[in-house]
Parts: sequence; C-alpha cells; structure tokens
Amino acid sequence: MSSEFKGATILNSLGESSATKLLLMLDLRRLPFRTRFRLQTGLVLAVLLSASALFAKERPHVVVVSVANMFSGPSDKTDVVSQAIYGSNVKLLQARGEWSRIQTSDQYKGWTRSRYLRVLLTGDGYATAGSTVQVESLFANIYAEPNVTQHKPIITVSYETRLEVAPEESPKKGKPAEAHSERWLKVRLPEQRDGWIQTSDVTSDPKPLTIPESIELAKRFLGFPYLWGGRSSFGFDCSGFTQMLVRARGINMPRDADLQAAWSGVGAVERKDLQPGDLLFFGSSQKEITHTGMYIGEGQFIHDTTNGHPVVQISKLDDQPWTHLLVACRRVKETVAPQARLQSRR
Repeated sequence: MSSEFKGATILNSLGESSATKLLLMLDLRRLPFRTRFRLQTGLVLAVLLSASALFAKERPHVVVVSVANMFSGPSDKTDVVSQAIYGSNVKLLQARGEWSRIQTSDQYKGWTRSRYLRVLLTGDGYATAGSTVQVESLFANIYAEPNVTQHKPIITVSYETRLEVAPEESPKKGKPAEAHSERWLKVRLPEQRDGWIQTSDVTSDPKPLTIPESIELAKRFLGFPYLWGGRSSFGFDCSGFTQMLVRARGINMPRDADLQAAWSGVGAVERKDLQPGDLLFFGSSQKEITHTGMYIGEGQFIHDTTNGHPVVQISKLDDQPWTHLLVACRRVKETVAPQARLQSRR
C-alpha cells in the first residue's frame, strides 16, 4: 500500500477529535498535494458525519415496524426486556451500527434493530399534534388503498397504535374531489406515505376507561398467548398486560411488576379489602415479586401467566399456587400526579 493511500484512508478510522489532533501534528505543507487534499477532505467528512449523528441523536425517533423487540444487549441472542409498537416515539440513547439503544415513554431502555426506527427531522414526534386516531380493535390492517381484497395490507398494527390522519387534498383543477366510503380513513404513516384504515378500527377521541370497562377490555384478551417481554396485542407478559390495563384508565405506571408494586401511584390494601381493579403481586416475598394480575371481583383475577397453559386467563385467588404466592395488593390512587395521567403511551 502506498504512503499516499495510507494517508488518504487513515481518517476513516478516526473520530473527529482524533483526526483534528492528527492534522495539527502534521506539517501539511511537507505532504504531497494528493495526500494533503485527502486528509483535509477526510477531516471535513468526519466533522460532518459527527455533527449529523449528534443532530439525529437529539431528534425523536419513531418505530416503523408492527412491534420492535427491545433486547438487554445489542444482539438478538440476549433476552427481550420490552417492546415498542408501531408509531411509538422513542428516544435514541446510543447508536451502534445495526443496533440502537432506545428509551420508551415509560422510561424503559433496551436495544433494538436500527432499521426499525426512523428519525423525525421536524416536529416533536409522530402523532403528537394535529388530527390523530388510536386503534381500539385488538388488531388493525392498514392498506395502500381503501380495499381489503385488492392487495395485502401494508402492515398490521396493535391495539393502542396511534396514527396521524392524512390532510385532505384539494381536487385537481377540472376534476371532482375523490369520494370514499365512510368506512375508510386515510392516514399518514411514520414512513411518510399514506395508508387506509377502516374507521371501525379506530377512535379519534380515546377516553380513559372506568374500572368496569378496563375489566371488560382485559377479557377481550382471554386466550391470547403469553410472550416474555411483550407489551402489545401480539403478546403480553404479565406486567405488560397490567400496565396496558392501567394505561387504558388514563394512567402510565412502571413497566416491571416489582416497580409497579413499589410505585408511588399505588397504595397498599389488605387482601380482605380487595376491590375490582386492584393489582395483585406474587412471588417469594415483597422483595422478590415475579408476577402480577388484576383483581376482577368474586375472588377472581385476570392475568397473563406461564403457569399451566401460558395465555391470558382468569384464576381463583384461593387456588394454588396463587393463594400462597400472593405477597402484595395495591390500589391505583385516584389522585395520581398529573404527569402520570397520560391518556396515550406518549
């Protein structure tokens, strides 16, 4: 390899500060013109790339797959710790090639594939302003046109997915406005393309549920398979399930069961005083909580469990193993801090 080629490529492996120090140490006038030119060009590129990466890191990112698994490390060989659903705004903490470490709105952190994210160059996030809708069906298909038979869906999204409503287009001169059935709604997707969703799958005015309504919501998921780290209708784990049910009541609580039990937004209650909507926590002790569910009355609770058949199911609190594993009962406070009373996952 020639000395000029080495000089021209050395900056590719250096950061901005290292490249700057190298150039300050060199007497560029003593170098051949081609080598000097390439070193200077390399420094400019290093500075631009560094500035671009810094700008991207400070901007919100949005998830562009149905569900993005979040791993404990930058490898799919590590365990799944949580998930982020389509359209979720996340904070980029660290980028490492194919992997990015992100933080979701519930402050949970994990690694996901970089290609599952898109940086937003303008605005404060996707579906945070203007006209939006939220998916209230357990699943919803989004199509390229208002037709369910012409092509396969662009994407299938989970319950709670928020979407931007596409602005109405003015008809072209000499052409009538395009008419569509009230069955369909045009949405602007985070990839900056349009799609069509059926209006029966979404609501434009999601309201916090009452406790009886949240119990009915929980029962809609009966039989859905348990999924470790899951927090979407494609599969929940135990704490992801109860977190979703409390979020449906308009309150954001922590992600993990032990953190939920210790959260300031709940108060301790005695087993004999349980009411529907109270949260139950199981484990070997209050310091070793490993499972959670929601009490629904008459001695029963609903939960997503790996015990027996791993699905969302209703169990009796007096049955084994639950009666001996119950270590804490909590009631969500009605006077939760305003920042915790979030109607959506943002």
